[in-house]
Amino acid sequence: MSRWRHSAAFTKTTLPGIALAMALALPIVALPMMSSPAEAAGKTITAVMHSDLRVLDPGITTAYIVRDHGYMVYDTLLAINSKFEIKPQMAEFKVSDDKLVYTFTLRDGLKWHDGKPVTAEDCVASLQRWGRNDGMGQKLMDFTKSIEAPDAKTIVLTLKEPYGLVLDSIAKPSSLVPFMMPKRLAETPAGKAIPEQIGSGPFKFVQAEFQPGVKAVYEKNKDYVPRSEPPDWASGGKVVKVDRVEWITMPDAQTAVNALQSGDIDFMENGPYDLLPILAKDKELKIEILNKLGYQTLGRMNFLLPPFDNVKVRRAAFLAMNQKPVLDALVGDAKYMKICGAMFGCDTPNAADVGSETLVKGSGMAEAKKALAESGYDGTPVVIMAPTDVSSLKAQPIVAAQLLRDAGFKVEVQATDWQTVVTRRASQKPVKEGGWNMFFTNWVGADILNPVSNVSVSGRGTKGGWFGWFEDAKIEELRDKYARASSPDEQKKIAAEVQARALEQVAYLPLGEYQIPSVWRTSLTGVLPGAATPVFWNIDKKD
Repeated sequence: MSRWRHSAAFTKTTLPGIALAMALALPIVALPMMSSPAEAAGKTITAVMHSDLRVLDPGITTAYIVRDHGYMVYDTLLAINSKFEIKPQMAEFKVSDDKLVYTFTLRDGLKWHDGKPVTAEDCVASLQRWGRNDGMGQKLMDFTKSIEAPDAKTIVLTLKEPYGLVLDSIAKPSSLVPFMMPKRLAETPAGKAIPEQIGSGPFKFVQAEFQPGVKAVYEKNKDYVPRSEPPDWASGGKVVKVDRVEWITMPDAQTAVNALQSGDIDFMENGPYDLLPILAKDKELKIEILNKLGYQTLGRMNFLLPPFDNVKVRRAAFLAMNQKPVLDALVGDAKYMKICGAMFGCDTPNAADVGSETLVKGSGMAEAKKALAESGYDGTPVVIMAPTDVSSLKAQPIVAAQLLRDAGFKVEVQATDWQTVVTRRASQKPVKEGGWNMFFTNWVGADILNPVSNVSVSGRGTKGGWFGWFEDAKIEELRDKYARASSPDEQKKIAAEVQARALEQVAYLPLGEYQIPSVWRTSLTGVLPGAATPVFWNIDKKD
């Protein structure tokens, strides 16, 4: 998934003719892995995703590749469609007149992949596990009096007081998604990954063929009973039209493009920006942005360790940041990027520019140098984790490192693969023992729309906060206030207050927004857009 930009140079010297020649000349790697006896018996989609899959538990990490895996294997009680309407998925729902009791009734035909029926007790345990781990779930649980299963098909959630985001939380489309799983798995001790992949979703995970760093395999769940409604984002009927899906690991985008053009793979989640003009000329390929909400890219500090345990040092780093060079290096094409200081998404109901002026204008370097000199910074190196195998995360650490150096910081960039970052960012140990100071990631638009869903502004610290463990009681008060707000105008006002406080304390570094087009062969039909893409139900493949 390389964008063909190297280190700090970020030059655009890859001419179309050279790129095409390279695409034709490069060998296809790992082709033997893509063949399978299953192909002789049915249809197989081969896909190169944005990242290698190594972590399999979608309840313990916000990494999108694990979320995508979750959508293959698991299902949800509710879902949101493209009109942002809450729709039944595994369960119908009703709300009491006093807005305190939410009742969910499981639909018929739900079975786990091991053949056992889905029960309300399973779903209660799943909601409780999700509510411990997810930022939006944690806030819901703060307002929850009880979750019970009075019978095998009924789940009853009772609130302490009215809370306006109950259904939005349970239907949230992206990380952490409240996926349902058997009670025995949902009750896995906190901090441990579930030991097996048993869901009730449209595909079954083929554990015997899983090779981390090589491929992940899914087979059609023949017992899955889809809803009757048309598919719309993650709602509606999840009808599987192929027999098998294989996620093939190809870290280098040029190799993946070569395989896509030759027909050895069918789908590439992240099309490389530099090669899109070439791919657009190939009549056998289709290019489309599946997630219209796009992504926000961001930097996250570790608030537990020096130097970023000091808010004055954090402010100096914040003032040094500049969205434009980050987006230029990450994307490079104005059509796919947007400079924007809104923490809760550009052009959304909660969009605001308060506190983000230096990020947007790139005007804070002089002030950053002054702030760092006055902060008491002692020269402690800033250790930045820099993934080398995910193109949408390769540029940010390099650009940010140089901006920090320009402001007077000492910086050490440590290159790893993304899955190492995903694992290491959970460590609260000192840097010398495997800890870290900063990493970069991306949120899909659906994950940042408000102060409750955007876990980067959560101030819960080590008591359930997101990696980096930012703690701020005032922000938590404002998030509760937002959850109780009764009108969009009131919500917008509170969201702006949250943003002002979050940027003042530097909860994270919003570095702009962008979109990534996917590319697939025209032999595939029925590829769905959504807020959490790609999904592989509804896709058919011509012979």
